[in-house]
Formats: sequence, C-alpha cells, structure tokens
Amino acid sequence: MKISTGSDHRGLHQRKIIGSALAELGHEWVDLGTMTEESCDYPDIAKKLGQSVASGETSMGILVCGTGIGMSIAANKVRGVRAALCVDEQTAALSRQHNDANVLCLPGDNFDDDQLRAMVKTWLSSEFEGGRHARRVGKVAEMEADF
Repeated sequence: MKISTGSDHRGLHQRKIIGSALAELGHEWVDLGTMTEESCDYPDIAKKLGQSVASGETSMGILVCGTGIGMSIAANKVRGVRAALCVDEQTAALSRQHNDANVLCLPGDNFDDDQLRAMVKTWLSSEFEGGRHARRVGKVAEMEADF
C-alpha cells in the first residue's frame, strides 16, 4: 500500500521512525515533510497530506505533531479525509474498525519508538467493519457534502 506521512518540526523524529516501520511492513512510504527542525506551520503539511489521500495519490496517511490535535483538526478540513487522533492501540484499531479513518494523527510528544511502531502496525492491520458503522460514516460524508 502507498502511505503518505507528514509532520511539523516537533514530529520529525517520529515521522522517520514511522517511515521505517512502514517499510518494514512492506508499504511504500511517501514522505511529505517537513524536512528540517525549523519551526513550520502544521496546517500546510496536513493540507498536502490530506489532498494526497483524498485524491487517491496515496491510500492512507499518517500525521504527527506535538499533540496530534492540530494535525487532526487541519486534516479533517480536506473533503474526503477522516483523520483520527489516536492515543493508544485501542483507539488506533477502533478508528479503522468503526470510523474507516484514512489518516492517523499521532501526538509525537507521547510515544517512544516502539510504541509508535505498534500504533502504526495496529492501525494498518485493522479493517473497517462496515454494517452500522458504514451508515454512520455515510452520514458524516453527507454532512461534509453540505458544507
């Protein structure tokens, strides 16, 4: 699968760990930056990654900033993106199983390298369950279309 990653300056190290984990899992990794530790604006990265996922250029995306909150808010402004801020493996799995999240947002300040790898692996190995969840995801898409 082709997966894009992005981070602000506070998630640079974590993004590199995530990219390594993606490669180990056999996925193609598209790194959308930032490339330096110089302060940058997270909405710019979230928009670029969101557009990549929404257009189908990449299948899914993973974003990292200090708390994950800003990236989640910004990515969800891109039509077709269902970005989920996940704080543990359970929320990572449920974001896929119940919400069909196509962008994982992570708080870079909260996890060590092994925890990051575990979160990514859990998120990617979880599948959308459909059923009543599909109806709910459809209602979210209708809301998005209205605005």
